[in-house]
Amino acid sequence: MSENKAASRYAKSLIDLSTEQNALEEIKNDMVLLERVINDNSELEAILKNPIVPLDKKAGILENIFGSKVHQVTKVFMKLVVSKGRSAILFGTAKAFIAQYNFIKGIVTADVTSAVELTPASRAEIVAIVKKEVGANEVVVKEKVNSKLIGGFILKVGDKQFDASISSGLNKLKKEFAQGIV
Repeated sequence: MSENKAASRYAKSLIDLSTEQNALEEIKNDMVLLERVINDNSELEAILKNPIVPLDKKAGILENIFGSKVHQVTKVFMKLVVSKGRSAILFGTAKAFIAQYNFIKGIVTADVTSAVELTPASRAEIVAIVKKEVGANEVVVKEKVNSKLIGGFILKVGDKQFDASISSGLNKLKKEFAQGIV
């Protein structure tokens, strides 16, 4: 079984358990913390993936880092995953949990790349459009500024992309001129 499939299955099990325990929100916050800490600390990720590091040492490291900061279910889950020799998938499991949680709650991420920082009004307009188009309950906007765009923006939600940038329009026009269409 691939690492992604295993991580996805572990995440699904953890979502089911956290829902049963009425702790879905707390455990989602724990998974966000776990994902962020591993993402920011390549040494921790290396230790978790290293088969030579003893399992009890890995469990001890995780306990020292997360011990009092996470829900009891999260602690038990991490210990179980480590004891099964699957600590390498903890990072993937945290990411899969967050993705599955967002799907259940109808939360989508909109990646917006614009020439200048978005104004509150344009951000609100993008949120409204995305909610309407994909039927989302909540939209998380991740913004990037790229001065090469000249103007406009590029909006990406899931696997869909809408390019309303001026540079894209100019490139399209340039191709049309080159092909003698215009």
